[in-house]
Amino acid sequence: MKTEKQIKGNRGEEKAIDYLLSNGYVILERNWKIGHLEVDIIASNEDFLIIVEVKTRKSNIFGEPEEFVTLQKQRNLIRAAASYITKFGITKEVRFDIVSVILKDDQEAEIRHIPDAFKPRW
Repeated sequence: MKTEKQIKGNRGEEKAIDYLLSNGYVILERNWKIGHLEVDIIASNEDFLIIVEVKTRKSNIFGEPEEFVTLQKQRNLIRAAASYITKFGITKEVRFDIVSVILKDDQEAEIRHIPDAFKPRW
């Protein structure tokens, strides 16, 4: 049985995917894992392979969701991206985005997409 946090996270990811699809992105992977590392969404457009971290909250009373993407999380995403690139022979430039989701109620959400949210330190 899923916890409330997992249910909220899944709803946030669904909202993020809907948003990305409606803005012309192609979703390649969802919850892609390698070892203990996980990427919420791997997408692409004409120019980039896009590694997307989705942060979902019920409100922003304690800060905006994107503020909770820690330096350690960024490092883990960069490591996971490097593995994905190697495994699938990706030649596109890579970009790291954050999609911030605040769930208003069962149907509505405030979505903020932050392209190129951080740079890898390869």
